[in-house]
Amino acid sequence: MYCSHCGKEVNDEAVVCVHCGCAIAQNKSRNLNQITDEPSTGFAVLGFFIPLVGLILYLVYKDTTPLRAKSAGKGAIWGFCSAIAIPFILGIILGIISVIAAAV
Repeated sequence: MYCSHCGKEVNDEAVVCVHCGCAIAQNKSRNLNQITDEPSTGFAVLGFFIPLVGLILYLVYKDTTPLRAKSAGKGAIWGFCSAIAIPFILGIILGIISVIAAAV
């Protein structure tokens, strides 16, 4: 079972999450239509390529399915960092190449 607040795994018999201290709702009769919360590769990939969508998915799902929300958030963070880092690194490489070409 997972904590609905922090998304970390807790004991099935736990009343309080040992990680965040929030109360855990005990639902002995599990509904088969209940949404399972597990990390979503699709949300992570979507968040990577479109970080704004990843951020929105994180904000929408963070309370109901925290593990899925975390996947979308991680994808958005990686996508945003890549969008900043890749052009910066390419600029440095092209600058070095132009300096070398001008010296030759």
